[in-house]
Amino acid sequence: MKDMETDRTIMLSADMAISRFRRDLTLGLMLRVGLMAGALVAVGVAPFSSRLDGGMLLLIVGGIWLALSYQSMKGSRLAARSPSLIAMGDFDEAERQIEGALRSFSIFRAAKLLSLHHLAMLRHAQQRWQESAMLARTVLRQRLGALRGLSRSMRLILADSLLEMNDTHGAYEAIAGLYKERLALGEAMNLQLVQLDYLWRIRAWREMFDNVAAKAQLAELMPAGGAARSQAMLALAARKIGREDWAAWLMARAQLLIDPSQLVRERPVLAELWPQAASNSET
Repeated sequence: MKDMETDRTIMLSADMAISRFRRDLTLGLMLRVGLMAGALVAVGVAPFSSRLDGGMLLLIVGGIWLALSYQSMKGSRLAARSPSLIAMGDFDEAERQIEGALRSFSIFRAAKLLSLHHLAMLRHAQQRWQESAMLARTVLRQRLGALRGLSRSMRLILADSLLEMNDTHGAYEAIAGLYKERLALGEAMNLQLVQLDYLWRIRAWREMFDNVAAKAQLAELMPAGGAARSQAMLALAARKIGREDWAAWLMARAQLLIDPSQLVRERPVLAELWPQAASNSET
C-alpha cells in the first residue's frame, strides 16, 4: 500500500505535472494550427487545384477535430469532480481523477489549465506547500483568458503556501493584486485568513485590529476552523494594542468553535492567549 502511494506521488510530482502540462499545450497548439491550415487549404486552395479534393480534405480535418474534441471532453470530465472530492477530504480519489486528466490528451488549453489548478488545490489541502506554490505560479504565468477568475484562487493559494514557508515578501506580492479585485464571499474569507496570517508575522498589530468589527462579522460566516483561527488572531492583535475588551470577547468566540490547544498547535503564537493550552499541547 505504501509503495503504491509512493508511486502515485512520484507520478504526480509538481515538476512532472508542469512538464506534461507545457508539453500538452505545445502539442495542442501545433495540432490546432495544423488543422486550421488544412481547413484553409481545403476551402481556399483546393477549388483551384485539380489534384486536391477540397471536400474530402475538409471532411478529414473535421473528423480529426471531432475525435480530438471528444478525447478532450473525456479528460475534462475526469477532473470535474476533484474540487468536491478535495472539499470532502477524499484526497486519494481526487488524486486519481486529476492524474487521469493530466495524462489524457486535450486539444483545449482550458482543460489543462483547470487540471493544473485542481492539482494546486489538492497539494494545498495536503499541506504540500512547496508544490502548491510551484503549481499556482505556473497557472498564474499563463494567459487565462475566459478563466481569468482562476487567478484569484491561485493567488490566495500561493500566498498561503508562501506564508507557511515563511516567505512574507512573496506572500505580500501574491495578494497585493487582490485588493482591487471584486471577490466572491469565499474568496473574501480566504483573503482575510491570509491577511491576518501575514500581518501577525510582520507584527503589524494595529493593521490587524483595524476594522475589527467587520472582520469579526466576516469570520462568523467561515467554517469552524477558519472562523476560530480568524477570531483568535484578532484577539491576539487586540491584546497587543491594549484592547482587552475585544480580546476577551474574541477569545470566547473562538473557544466555542475549537479547543484552544488545537489553535495553539496550528499557530504557536497564540500561546500568549492560552498559556495553559500551550502546556497541554506539549504534554
